Amino acid sequence: MTTHHHHSAPVLDPVCGMTVDPATARGGRHTHAGQTYYFCNPRCRDKFAAAPEQFLAPRPPPAPAQQGVEYTCPMHPEIVQIGAGTCPICGMALEPKQPSAEAGPNPELVDFERRFWWTLPASAAVFVLAMSDMIPGQPVQHALGSALPWIELVLSVPVVLWAGWPLLHRGAASLRSRHLNMFTLIMIGVVAAFVYSVIMTVAPIAGVHAGGHGPGVYYEAACMIVSLVLLGQIWELRARQRTGDAVRALLGLAPRHARRVEADGREVDVPIAEIQVGDDLRVRPGERIPVDGTIAEGSSAVDESMLTGEPLPVQRGAGEPVVGGTLNGAGSFVMRADRVGSETVLARIVHLVGEAQRSRAPSQRLADRVAAVFVPAVLVIAALAFVVWWQVGPEPRVATALMNAVAVLIIACPCALGLATPMSIMVATGRGATHGVLVRDAEALETMARVDTLVFDKTGTLTEGKPQLTIIEPVEAIAADELLRLAASLEQGSEHPLAGAIVAAAGERGLRLAAVQAFRAEAGRGVTGVVEGHAVALGNAELLRAQGLGDEAFAGRAGALRERGATVMFVAVDGRVVGLLGVADPVRAGAHETLARLRGQGLRLVMLTGDHQATAEAVARGLGIDEVEAGVSPAGKAEFIRKLQREGRRVAMAGDGINDAPALAQAEVGIAMGSGTDVAIESAGITLLHGDLRGVARARTLGLETLANIRQNLAFAFVYNLLGVPVAAGALYPAFGLLLSPMIASAAMSLSSVSVVANALRMRRRPL
Repeated sequence: MTTHHHHSAPVLDPVCGMTVDPATARGGRHTHAGQTYYFCNPRCRDKFAAAPEQFLAPRPPPAPAQQGVEYTCPMHPEIVQIGAGTCPICGMALEPKQPSAEAGPNPELVDFERRFWWTLPASAAVFVLAMSDMIPGQPVQHALGSALPWIELVLSVPVVLWAGWPLLHRGAASLRSRHLNMFTLIMIGVVAAFVYSVIMTVAPIAGVHAGGHGPGVYYEAACMIVSLVLLGQIWELRARQRTGDAVRALLGLAPRHARRVEADGREVDVPIAEIQVGDDLRVRPGERIPVDGTIAEGSSAVDESMLTGEPLPVQRGAGEPVVGGTLNGAGSFVMRADRVGSETVLARIVHLVGEAQRSRAPSQRLADRVAAVFVPAVLVIAALAFVVWWQVGPEPRVATALMNAVAVLIIACPCALGLATPMSIMVATGRGATHGVLVRDAEALETMARVDTLVFDKTGTLTEGKPQLTIIEPVEAIAADELLRLAASLEQGSEHPLAGAIVAAAGERGLRLAAVQAFRAEAGRGVTGVVEGHAVALGNAELLRAQGLGDEAFAGRAGALRERGATVMFVAVDGRVVGLLGVADPVRAGAHETLARLRGQGLRLVMLTGDHQATAEAVARGLGIDEVEAGVSPAGKAEFIRKLQREGRRVAMAGDGINDAPALAQAEVGIAMGSGTDVAIESAGITLLHGDLRGVARARTLGLETLANIRQNLAFAFVYNLLGVPVAAGALYPAFGLLLSPMIASAAMSLSSVSVVANALRMRRRPL
């Protein structure tokens, strides 16, 4: 097989068959016969380097039902393969990398439930027989005599060898791959108890007995460990399924069919997969909008709560955008499809959330370091416990030593430690998506909890970004409409919100716009170009100075407009300033509420804008922001962020335009308004859908709660093991005469993982 690919495409490890990202391949690469191969770990690379021909035979294709479906491990997201299976590092069941709307039965959950319920009666019978020596007179032992251990053996075989087979198989696989994990400990513990009991049944060792009646066997320990671990896995798998509920709920919003309006006016129901860009679609009252598009005819109130978390419907009319998956109200309209399939907002949300859920948070690093040495340390402790109890323990010493060693192996649960961070991240990112907060990766979410300074861009962030042209003031012998026509013709090529206001005003007046040539946007200044043979420039005073012009003659009038909160732009034609345009931009809904909430959390709030100082201060006064940096260029915005960082500040920056992208990238966390440009969104760690400013406060709250939840999970996992392992080893015996049964240890081990997942799921019920 050929495994040489472009570095951006995933490839297969030729040794173990795992999917590897070449950019992050843990095992590095090796070149053979002109081909480059990538590896999931160094051992695979070394095996391949020693005998490459052994691993270059063609591999069979995956089963048809699994073709194309990528699965990954929640604890080790670098493990990706086609089709279901188990993680070669931790042994956990792999999950689909991208959840589907149809949450079908989990094959492993179905298998474990079948094994558990079919063998539970046998485990219970073995347990009852083993405990029967506590009955006064021991009638069961007297009645069955030497046949008792043989009966327990017969009942134990299906439990250990059939029901426990997945656990034993994963444990053996961990030994072969040298990735020791929880299944290593379970396998050694179960096998030790079972094999010891079989030996004592078939060929009893003299002097080792139980209560004076027959050999000392521990079939009940082996059986109950298997049953309780299976039960714990069942609980954990069910809980893990619920962490993807938010994403599945989003996927379920997408309708299966749409009503297409044909060229002859007929309306036909077609599957959503057949919709093409440019199709006209009828959306009737109460239906979900099928894809992203623009309303062509009609109007309606649209419930966009799945994007913004806000329950109030938004009125949408002709020419306005609508998003697939949102719910139409009482009106009916015809829309034109603009984005379909994987390009829709809903599909991009699901993809982004899926990637974020698999990312690694900084808090995970400590858990990773501990987990790397945890299982070997437990094996050493178990061995020491066996030796100590064998030498100084009560009779029967061998049996007592074995049971204490097994208890140590079983109670230790690296799974809880490994799940502590991923489960919190999965729940938090899914929950954020349902409230209009899209998180790019786990690091952005965790860092958001640690920021102490929030910097806001003004236009399009604190304000609506949908300004209206309110002032047209010629200063030379030029008509107002002609001044507006030239400015709007030039601004056709710009996507800045101020440009949209000028073009919209020209459209409302019915002005015919001309083509623009040599168009150039100067970030933070304005735009220039040639319109009908005239050199036209539109922008701020800095642009005028760059053109060799001055604004002194107009400074007084411009200052008066800015004091009222208007953004003033100068229009120059052929090297002469011919007029002023004033644009007013209303403050975003929820801005006052959001800023008050953030101030209440002790955050430092700063407005950072390229607008004029007077205009910026007028907006800041209305919002209660005391710190304003105005007239700042895009490079200056990034430098201001660096200045704050040099002061020891952790900075989050919220912005929406191309000119904000450098600052968003420089900040510890960039927050992009979803209504902004793609460049700003690509530069950000968090995106607020539809530009809802209240999402900033939600993102901060989500970050704080997620970090607290991760710390709770890690603390529980550490404390559990720090206390559980010594107790299982017999630390309480000298003072209290207490020993921990392997059965109790297995129950505690199962509950530890379930507790971590359950604690993460608590976040779903907390309001943002």
